[in-house]
Amino acid sequence: MAYVPGVALLAVLTAGCTGGTGTEGPAADSKPGSPSIAAAPSGKYRTLPEPCRSIARSTLKDLLPGIAELPENQQEKAYRGTAAVTYDTDRRVGCQWKSEAAASSRSVVLDFERVVSYDTSVSDEDRAREVYGKKETAAHLPSGTFTPGDAEKVTTSPSDSPSDSPSGSAQGTDGDAGAGSEDLRPRTLDGLGNDAFLDDLLTRAGSSAQHRTVSVVFRTSNVIVTVRYSEQPALASQVPDSKELQEKAQALARKLVDKFSE
Repeated sequence: MAYVPGVALLAVLTAGCTGGTGTEGPAADSKPGSPSIAAAPSGKYRTLPEPCRSIARSTLKDLLPGIAELPENQQEKAYRGTAAVTYDTDRRVGCQWKSEAAASSRSVVLDFERVVSYDTSVSDEDRAREVYGKKETAAHLPSGTFTPGDAEKVTTSPSDSPSDSPSGSAQGTDGDAGAGSEDLRPRTLDGLGNDAFLDDLLTRAGSSAQHRTVSVVFRTSNVIVTVRYSEQPALASQVPDSKELQEKAQALARKLVDKFSE
């Protein structure tokens, strides 16, 4: 038998095993039926703004006029606000401001939530869209097209009157004179982040005082922002003005959207 060097023999055997298989390169090592799947993209925002520094003092003066009536040293503390207690400041932060005046008390609350998806097949933004959707559904926004007469019906409807509500709460435009030509009902909002809605809740505080809270919730990418602006007049006969609170809450929300765009 002729002698064949070991290296030459190995080359011949290797050629015989691979020849005619029709597969070349790393694809030959891939397991059939298990294609690699790229992870869903992470969110646009990796951090959250400092909430107690997110509202300019000039804006707070407009939203909370009662602070100007305080002694100067107390004004500084009131304008600084009170940070919300959270357990993960990378995911959720908030701040609250209050003012007490002879005519009424008012408050502003901010809540920033950064949504993170722990499912590699779902992006942070898609998860945030889902979380936002649940908040909007929970608000039970009225459906149907608004007509000018609707506001008058809301104002005079017995079911919407705080005094006639067993639970002491009502939602809508109660007590807003001259609101018949404008839709002040809870509703979705256009041009505010990716998605947004407004809620308006009138309740009784204690035995007689009426308390209104306007909430604006919007989503920008994977962050959900909630603005709550509340007023409680000193006189039980007075109803907080829905139009004023809604306009100011929306204006604040739009400033916050711009802040995220910086």
